[in-house]
Amino acid sequence: MRDQSFLQRVRASMDTLHPTERRLAMFLLDFPGELASYTAQELAALAHVSAPTVSRFIKRLGYTNYDEARRHVRSDQKSGAALFMVAAQASEPEGQLRAHLEQAKSNLDATLIGIPASEIDAIARAVLTARRGWIVGFRTSQSFASYFHWQAYQVAPQTLVIPQAGHTMGEHIAAITPDDCVVVFALSRRIQGMDTILGELLRTGAKVALVSDDSLARRSDVAWHLTCATLAPGPLFSHVSVMLVIQLLASRMIELSGPEGRKRLSHIEMLHDRLTEL
Repeated sequence: MRDQSFLQRVRASMDTLHPTERRLAMFLLDFPGELASYTAQELAALAHVSAPTVSRFIKRLGYTNYDEARRHVRSDQKSGAALFMVAAQASEPEGQLRAHLEQAKSNLDATLIGIPASEIDAIARAVLTARRGWIVGFRTSQSFASYFHWQAYQVAPQTLVIPQAGHTMGEHIAAITPDDCVVVFALSRRIQGMDTILGELLRTGAKVALVSDDSLARRSDVAWHLTCATLAPGPLFSHVSVMLVIQLLASRMIELSGPEGRKRLSHIEMLHDRLTEL
């Protein structure tokens, strides 16, 4: 049981619980983060059970006391699961809007302070001049990888998003050379094999740029590690800062592409007109 997450412990105990304890368990399966946010008395009131029921339930899960369980839930919250951030009591809409706006501003400031302009410039140059630019992303990160590729492709047609549908990473990593550049988006929640994939990408000798949130410790083995602040007052991460980093990288690539880049952009616009695509 020690190796199980809080929710795994709750699910495993369901068949052995008394009715009132099962009511508490069902509440926590829907709102596990509440255990980290409230005292035992407050949680009992939210779940409509008694305080002794909370105490018995916590010990039945294998915890010494309520504080130990709360620390475990707080640790689980760092995994980025939206369920841990869902509140049982909805907040007032106007207050939520203000909270999201203020947090987004704070995230942008924190992100920009930690990223030197020279690193944006260096990554943009590396992708532009690489034999091939590989852009990696899984789960949520795949959408950011695809968006960055869509912007970068305008002046760097040698870029490719991986993994492609129906492919495994093995086919792609085998094709990467030291003359390439790899941009990896590794935002929470990451797949379990991300560390292994990063290790194999580094073994290719290609330059690797890593874009992550601050749940990933800074890595010194990659060429660049850009950290984006993604805190949010609700159950989902805020990715405003990630989009800003993409905008900075893609804009700088267009600027650095020079006459060849402008020629390609002009050709693209002419084809849009001929094909009446836009």
